[in-house]
Amino acid sequence: SCRGSTMEVVLLHGLLLLFPLAALLLYRHNATFHYFCKVAFFNCWIVAVSTLLSPFAALWGRSVENMKLLRAAILPLKYFYGIKMQVWGSERLNIKGPYVIVCNHQASLDLMGIVEIIPDHCVPVVKKELLYMGTVGWACWLSGMIFIDRHRREDAINVISQTARTMQRENLRVLIFPEGTRNQDKSMLPFKRGAFHLAVQAQVPIFPIVISPYRDFFSSKNRKFTSGTCTIRVLPKVETRGLSPEDVPELTDRVRQTMADALAEMSTNHCGDQRAEQPLLPRC
Repeated sequence: SCRGSTMEVVLLHGLLLLFPLAALLLYRHNATFHYFCKVAFFNCWIVAVSTLLSPFAALWGRSVENMKLLRAAILPLKYFYGIKMQVWGSERLNIKGPYVIVCNHQASLDLMGIVEIIPDHCVPVVKKELLYMGTVGWACWLSGMIFIDRHRREDAINVISQTARTMQRENLRVLIFPEGTRNQDKSMLPFKRGAFHLAVQAQVPIFPIVISPYRDFFSSKNRKFTSGTCTIRVLPKVETRGLSPEDVPELTDRVRQTMADALAEMSTNHCGDQRAEQPLLPRC
């Protein structure tokens, strides 16, 4: 009986040692397992950061200044994943006053790119469902993020009107993904007009930002997640002063085309020494 119990303990210890070894081998040699591990770590990091920072953010109450805490906590993620961030044209954001940032939206990884360029006193507009995601929603609310119900047009219009007034009153910058949903295709989805109505109502400039495709190192479809380089371009600002709601459709199309052209250039370019000021990126 004693010998049998000893054997069971030895077997149990052996199995406990085999599990991490098997996981390590799978992580190294199985791309799908590697992908899911990295995605799980990313999500766990966001939840952990939100849970740890929320009590500190709560001391100041709901404030856009709490975005600095979230930004500082997300910035190190690029080192864990071996992703090099190249930012071109960020100096364009160094102007006084409020403005709207519009950016293409590919995946949750966009967070790593956004924290590289998001200026002070800037908050994203996010889907209302995020508010109900436990401590993540709580951290987003405490950071002053703007929640919008994508399925209720009247509520969305009211949020845009309130935000336009807040931008002027509090010198607030706002970041919006005009595609409205994640998109890993080579071309951009049609843009929703909320961001452009907001900029026109507030009479503030728009800064288009384009994040290069992730497909060289990340693809949810192909279950790929390796190291790589991500390029972020801040394009020249687009003025809205003097424009009216009637100008919004043309403004939306014009900004989308500018961003689509930049994305196409970045999709065919793999050098990494390009300058954002150049209308065309050099070929390797």
